[in-house]
Amino acid sequence: MNRTLSALLAGLIFGLGIAISGMANPAKVLNFFDPLGNWDPSLAFVMGGALLTTAIGYRVIFGRRTAPVLDTKFHLPTARTIDARLIGGSALFGIGWGIAGFCPGGAIPALGFAPWPTALFLISMGAGIVLARWVQALPRRQTA
Repeated sequence: MNRTLSALLAGLIFGLGIAISGMANPAKVLNFFDPLGNWDPSLAFVMGGALLTTAIGYRVIFGRRTAPVLDTKFHLPTARTIDARLIGGSALFGIGWGIAGFCPGGAIPALGFAPWPTALFLISMGAGIVLARWVQALPRRQTA
């Protein structure tokens, strides 16, 4: 139960930060991606603040603890290779973010501001995830 409550609290804090910073507003995000038009550099400051907070948090947590408070071990990614899936997925994420002005983390809090466009984005994103998993499950042709 404590893990669920801590995950809920972390999600609420994250969503509040997204809402306060204005990143739940797709117009603000799209203005960041338009340096020759109505450019809004505030997203760079939000990202920089998040990066700084994360860097400090990682140093403090991993320097002092061998396991998290509410789990038996840290669950960190183990993959270290840069492959076509990583590059393709990153490109699709960036393209979708640039077109819609939403990323998954910013879309959830945006449901409170613009429910229908945001719901359409989330449904489309969910369909894309299902489609990607279906394509990944297809048998691969071996080339020799």
